[in-house]
Amino acid sequence: MKKEYLEAGKIVTTHGIRGEVKIMPYTDSPELLAEFDRLFIGKNHEEVFIERSRVFKNTVIAKIEGIDTPEAAEKLRNKVLYMHRDDLELDDDTYFIQDLIGLEVRDADTQQVYGRIADVMQTGANDVYVIKGEEREYLVPAIGDVVISTDIDEGIMTIRPLDGLFD
Repeated sequence: MKKEYLEAGKIVTTHGIRGEVKIMPYTDSPELLAEFDRLFIGKNHEEVFIERSRVFKNTVIAKIEGIDTPEAAEKLRNKVLYMHRDDLELDDDTYFIQDLIGLEVRDADTQQVYGRIADVMQTGANDVYVIKGEEREYLVPAIGDVVISTDIDEGIMTIRPLDGLFD
């Protein structure tokens, strides 16, 4: 099931005297998070507007509308920020990791169920899916030669393992 709100980052501390906060991004790059002028905060997904933001090392420094003092910013420490799914555009055959976790993984030819995706490792060259089966764990490269189809709505990924992949 697709989540309407996706975790974007966590406010880790305050910054400066004007109520800015430092955000540890959960996105592929802090630059992506810095592009948003609307985010949602906390479990209730309260909408907040970002007046300005900039990348600082591997974090984002942001000024949230209505937060004007270090004391007000301090109250936001450790809060998780979310982005709305509709605010992001993905290329075809690109998925949110949160949508992949939990998918059942089946063999394209035999329909054997290998297990469910438990994690996605980002290795640089290509992602690797960690599939937890009943008896063992499988590591599957997220490449077109292996992943035949991904159906988020049905909760199924179909793969065709390369020779020797599971040996």
